[in-house]
Amino acid sequence: MVPVAGLGLAACSGPGGSGSAATPTAPVDLGAESDVAKGGAKLYKDHNVVVSRDKSGTLKAYSTVCTHAGCPINKLQGTTLICPCHGSEFDAVTGKVVQSPATEPLAELSVKTQNGRIVAGPAA
Repeated sequence: MVPVAGLGLAACSGPGGSGSAATPTAPVDLGAESDVAKGGAKLYKDHNVVVSRDKSGTLKAYSTVCTHAGCPINKLQGTTLICPCHGSEFDAVTGKVVQSPATEPLAELSVKTQNGRIVAGPAA
């Protein structure tokens, strides 16, 4: 496993922002590959990452730091991520905005499986 020390900071700058959010700056082990079902997604709040698996089985990973004001997204409903600060919503499978005020998609992260584990982040 990779320690959590490889995290970068992005401060919340808008109204309602509370503190800071970190996105992996080094590969992090998120857990068992079986944790993400086909057509589903899993939110890893401790690492500000969401991992989804499309119907063909391909994994995608995105930062869950909202592109509107930098708040950490802490709610996943089905495959929709909901930001607590201003209500922006994102598709966890594509990273695209599905409800404003955010206008930019979530940052995509590299993701792979290694020994049955999901590893995400730069150089993953």
